[in-house]
Amino acid sequence: MYVDKLCVMDEEFRSLTDRIADEAGESEAFRRLLATDDDEELAGVLVERERPLWAREMAAFRLGCRGDRRAFEALVLLLNHRDAERCVSAAHALLVLGDPRTAGAAAALATNSLRTAYALHPVRLLTALRAPQSVPALVSTLHRLLAPDEPHWRVALACVEGLGSLGDARARPALEAALPHPRLGAAAAEALRRLPGG
Repeated sequence: MYVDKLCVMDEEFRSLTDRIADEAGESEAFRRLLATDDDEELAGVLVERERPLWAREMAAFRLGCRGDRRAFEALVLLLNHRDAERCVSAAHALLVLGDPRTAGAAAALATNSLRTAYALHPVRLLTALRAPQSVPALVSTLHRLLAPDEPHWRVALACVEGLGSLGDARARPALEAALPHPRLGAAAAEALRRLPGG
């Protein structure tokens, strides 16, 4: 196991490298990407042809955690990946990156009805960002997911919990609408208590 000196205390980085080490077979390319301190080399991985996904993920994560905005597009793509572990790593790097485009991208992913199955981490990122887009996007997504037989109820639950955390009174109608939902009611009641005047 190889440890990046810049991220030695970062649990997200350790989790990423453990997972990618298995995927990459601890290859020479893996060791090189883990050891390099050259941002230009990392950025090159994002645009080179025929680079495996694990290499692009490693480069994007490391650049994002260094505040290099060249990682933004790759991290947004990973945020909406079918592999939840990739989404978690991308969300972490995007939060550290601090790019002003992040909230808009996360809101677009969270509210896209064709990508609801992959919206959990964009929803959680919106909560963490506490951006102007956060409450409207979470309210919009929650309204769409209130059917009792909704298969993506975990995304709806993340919206409820996020709205409670954000504590914005604009969330009240959506949270009240969630109260009768068998899987959301308790969380919605708790979120409502956290709103102003709750």
